[in-house]
Amino acid sequence: MPLVNRVRSTLGDTDHPYMTGAWTPTFEEHDADDLVVIGEIPGDLDGVYVRNTENPVHAPIGLYHPFDGDGMIHAMSFQDGKASYRNRFVRTKGFAAEQAAGGALWAGLAEHPSKSTRPGWGAQGSLKDSSSTDVVVHAGQILSTFYQCGEGYRLDANTLADLGVESWVPADGISAHPKVDEATGELLFFNYSKQAPYMHYGVVGPDNRLKHYVPIPLPGPRLPHDMAFTKNYSILNELPLFWDPELLLKGYHAARFHRDIPTRFAIIPRYGQPQDIRWFEAKPCYCLHWMNAYEAGDEVVLDGYFQEDPEPPALEGWPRKLGQMMAYLDEHSMKPKLYRWRFNLKTGAVREGALDDRVLEFGSFNQKIAGTKGRYLYSTTAKPGWFLFTGIVKHDLDTGRSWSLEFGPDRYGSEAPFAPRVGATDEDDGYLISFVTDLAADRSECVVVDAKDIAAGPVCRILLPHRISSGTHACWAGRDQLGL
Repeated sequence: MPLVNRVRSTLGDTDHPYMTGAWTPTFEEHDADDLVVIGEIPGDLDGVYVRNTENPVHAPIGLYHPFDGDGMIHAMSFQDGKASYRNRFVRTKGFAAEQAAGGALWAGLAEHPSKSTRPGWGAQGSLKDSSSTDVVVHAGQILSTFYQCGEGYRLDANTLADLGVESWVPADGISAHPKVDEATGELLFFNYSKQAPYMHYGVVGPDNRLKHYVPIPLPGPRLPHDMAFTKNYSILNELPLFWDPELLLKGYHAARFHRDIPTRFAIIPRYGQPQDIRWFEAKPCYCLHWMNAYEAGDEVVLDGYFQEDPEPPALEGWPRKLGQMMAYLDEHSMKPKLYRWRFNLKTGAVREGALDDRVLEFGSFNQKIAGTKGRYLYSTTAKPGWFLFTGIVKHDLDTGRSWSLEFGPDRYGSEAPFAPRVGATDEDDGYLISFVTDLAADRSECVVVDAKDIAAGPVCRILLPHRISSGTHACWAGRDQLGL
């Protein structure tokens, strides 16, 4: 029998732009095997597509920011030409406390910490660790994370059963974007805080035990969001968008772009010590997400999304505070562009420049080549004025060519990771997978796209048993990674 469970919610009617439309939350948890399929599910697709979602359960304290939402994991499992769907809330400590209390206990990112009724978690120290940002599969289990450095929560990769807080996570937590090196089975991570040395970096082995943890000294509190790695190095960063020091002393967490401070990159051997770090300076910028990195002779090459305006003006047509929040969620305000940095380990020189002039972000690539030179990368496009994904662009980084797929009018997708075809020999021999919410049809579906020909559109569409909310990050794990 299909399972349907509904959690208790106090969220009533609202006109908040990120609790309506494609961001309308759901309170149901499903197990569904008998799904309607339009087209044919590829028989050589074997594994699970997992997406995290900010999905608020209770009426917020003050202004709601979509990054405040409770974590909800959605998973579509593929095997032998069939698919099954499950979704579960991440049972964080904060989620459990608010379920018991029957309402919100923590104010969110857009409010002063004094509005929270209990101490919080993470780098800010007052927020609920909702574990709603990213998701990876490591050591055969799902690990969900929080953007302000949370505890990390494990879920069973097959059933989504709650496995609790990750045991090896340090006191300062882990950042939103730990990286799994599929070649070694290691998980690489960092964290950041308001206490010296302000950043740490670590390595967890394929046995899910902490193997390495070292300080990365910074001059003060910073807001790095992501990292990258090569075969031999990890790449961390100090970006000139961080909390205003004077306001921080008054308890306000207001991020400011310090245009006179360069971007700094820390390149450290995977098991290196602080004295082994090589620091490089580049143009001031903010970069939310890095893509692949690799070694080429004396150079380390890194791709990511360079923001041209990390501190945009408030969007017009909204109340001031809401308009500022909307601008920080709008890619067309911040103008991220696909970009490349080259760091010469011999001379200390940095070369950098754009690879594409379009507004692009939330990319993916074949994780089996992570840390080595690759040819293909897949970015998402966004709706102007909104944090909504409208399509995918495939980049050939060798030739500069690109191909595009639009999801269609009033259809908004998720981050679309690459899923290698069983037996694949080419880097782009596989699929891109995304959940898409169709507002006109009032439904959500999982789309599977042939990565070799994305312009042809989905090879199949699998209808979900309910309409789900938009969200941020997703991942793919092949059957060999799931410990099944």
